[in-house]
Amino acid sequence: MSNYPSVSIATSRKRPVNLTLSEGLVEQARAYSENLSATVENLLAEYVQHKQRLDLERQKSAQACAMQWNAVNASVGSFADEHSTL
Repeated sequence: MSNYPSVSIATSRKRPVNLTLSEGLVEQARAYSENLSATVENLLAEYVQHKQRLDLERQKSAQACAMQWNAVNASVGSFADEHSTL
């Protein structure tokens, strides 16, 4: 029930982008990866998925909080009800 579209890295269209990265870091990464673009893309995909999971967890937490508050309000009402002039 995510608001985020599911994107397959393998089938999505690619486009060139410019990144500014530390030269030393890039040299070190090249020692571990023959395809730096693919490595960065995979790491970025993992980062986005992680952030989407965190967003979903926050959304679920907020919904649970609202449900609990609504249950309290339904059973005891609002403290402001006794002061309402309506």
